[in-house]
This record gives sequence, structure tokens and C-alpha cells, in this order.
Amino acid sequence: MARYRGPVCRLCRRAGVRLYLKGERCYTPKCEIEKRAYPPGEHAQTRARRRTSDYGLQLQEKQKLRRIYGVLERQFRRYFAAAERRPGITGETLLQLLERRLDNVVYRLGFASSRAQARELVSQGHFAVNERPASIPSHLVRPGDAVSVRERSRAVPPIVTAVERAGGRRLPVWLQTEGDAMRGRVLALPSRAEIDTQVQEGLVVEYYSR
Repeated sequence: MARYRGPVCRLCRRAGVRLYLKGERCYTPKCEIEKRAYPPGEHAQTRARRRTSDYGLQLQEKQKLRRIYGVLERQFRRYFAAAERRPGITGETLLQLLERRLDNVVYRLGFASSRAQARELVSQGHFAVNERPASIPSHLVRPGDAVSVRERSRAVPPIVTAVERAGGRRLPVWLQTEGDAMRGRVLALPSRAEIDTQVQEGLVVEYYSR
């Protein structure tokens, strides 16, 4: 399973905004954006004063969106191609596909402290979709699907800690938790207004439409 293994705080500093890649740390003053709100690199502050071209802005937004959801380039291109084939606004459809990933839903429901942790926990087989074991992070959920922590995994420390800390995190309106907070349900497909990802998806569409 390919994934980025470098320092994630550098990615946030390069994007200039929090990408929430380190879980709870991103919500505290320890976040690198709070301490060093400039890109990494020896001459980064000098480069930051230069005007960014239109292509550069498009590339930045594409990279930001890709890193938020932890998707590598080849897979991200497939998501864009799928969004382009579907009716509706391509950028919004792309965000909707990314939000429907199982690892993202696990994170949104509060079963993991970050999407990276959610991806790892899903791969280890700790979750079920409609009572069936699911271990593919990229699995796309549908309205009506139930996502739950498997019975044998309910005492796994990362999951227990994440559920305890998830009380202060806002649950998207297209999801709901059920019962003992170890189970959630997909109520509907998310609209753009219900997705809080801070990205200009129109620039991503422009990047791939060159």
C-alpha cells in the first residue's frame, strides 16, 4: 500500500494552512502552522514574496486536496476522471467521491484521530460496512450504509481514544452515530455546503483541463 511517509508538518507549511494530518496535535498551539507560518526550506520566505502564476495556484490547490485525503497522484487522477464522467459540477463531484472513501468516513465519524490513522485501522480490519468486514480504505460508501467498529476491535486503544476525544468535533450532517458511538450511518451523499474542506476545487478542475 503506497503512501507518503515523510514529515507531514512540512506539507501543512507548504500549503500555508492546516491540513489536519496529525490528528489532535493540529488543534493545539503545538501545530507547526502556529509556530512557523511560512513554507519549509532555506529560502522559503524569500520565495513566498514572489507572485505565483495561475498554473502554480492550480498546482497548489491540487496538491493540497490530494494531501488532505492522503491520495497519491495516480489514484487522484482516477477520481478526477470518474468525477468528469458523471453529471453535475466536476469539482463538487470530485470532493463527494473523496468524502465517500471509507477511511474518510471512519475519520469523520470520530473513530480515528486523523485520516492517516483511519486508513491504517481500516487496512488492519477493525471496521465493518453493513456488518461485513471491510479492509479497503478506498471503498466508497453509499447512502444507507452502516459503518461500525467490529466487536473484537472495540477495545483497540487508538479507536477508544479517538472516540473519547471526538465529542468536541462537529459531525457532518450527512452522517450520524448510532447506539454506543461505535457505529455510524451514511444518511445521504454530501453536498458542497456540507463539506468543510477548505479548497478551491475549481482550480483543481482547471489544472486537469489544461
